[in-house]
Amino acid sequence: MKAPDPRAGRHPGRDLIVIGAGPAGLSAAISGARTGLKVLVIGEAFGGTLNLTDRIENYPGFARVSGRDLSQKLEDHARGYGVDLLIDRVDNLVPSEEGFRLAAGSKTFRSASVVLATGARPKKLGVPGEERLSGKGVSYCALCDAPSFRGKKIVLAGGGESAVKEAVYAAEHAEKIFLINDEKSLRPAGGVRLQLEKLAAAGRVEVINGNGIREIEGKNKVAGVVLKKPHRGKNGLEVAGVLIYIGVVPNSGLARGIRAEISDRGEIMVNRRCETSVPGCYAAGDVTDGGWKQAIAAAYQGTVAGWEAFNYCRRAERTRAGLE
Repeated sequence: MKAPDPRAGRHPGRDLIVIGAGPAGLSAAISGARTGLKVLVIGEAFGGTLNLTDRIENYPGFARVSGRDLSQKLEDHARGYGVDLLIDRVDNLVPSEEGFRLAAGSKTFRSASVVLATGARPKKLGVPGEERLSGKGVSYCALCDAPSFRGKKIVLAGGGESAVKEAVYAAEHAEKIFLINDEKSLRPAGGVRLQLEKLAAAGRVEVINGNGIREIEGKNKVAGVVLKKPHRGKNGLEVAGVLIYIGVVPNSGLARGIRAEISDRGEIMVNRRCETSVPGCYAAGDVTDGGWKQAIAAAYQGTVAGWEAFNYCRRAERTRAGLE
């Protein structure tokens, strides 16, 4: 009897489709392609939210690199392994007998496995100057961008526990932080409260309760903010940066559509192999319930997801070929 041909079990579509083209998605694509998988990446913008980051200083191999430059290097790396890249929005994802079917605009695709690397979008203030100066002093991540404000005065907009933690971290770099909270008071937990009180006593952080930002000013970079109400007799503050931390919204709609397990915060639940609750579907980056939202952490998760997708595809091929 002739032995089954392993190639007979090859999936008729792609082996892996990665949805999202940020550091998690491109790392997943590189990882999968290096194993020989046929990989397609579909994303709305190569680099994702990396493009909003002015400077990155904690990505191994780069003492300092802009988000756009790192994005381009990741894209070039993926193309070098034969990864196909498509700028589009995936509108629909459904499981099928042989894996998954996807729809992006007028195009349809089939894949044995998928990686969801759709990221999370920061909630925005929606004030004049915010979009125009994004990446030019306006940031949504203190951990990413606070070092670029070393020795400068900045504003941090937000009043939740996480916003206070961001302010405490940013104070390690900035000369002074104006923490603007639209509520009447802040109520951080004990340890964070003590840190904030210590910084306030030292003049490193000034809390401005019951106020907000009306406009962000500056021509080519942030120069100041206009407040909704006067503060110390002035209508605005001269600052070099604005950190906005009023929450994020995970882009987990596709995962919900296939009934993957979702956390109370809307994040896709994954295990240490980046597997979701749906077989053949993996997730990586800011859309997951992983705690650290950083480019290097996203790249790690993406690498794991790409490798695990290879293992999944290999098992599926052997099953279809009658070898298992």
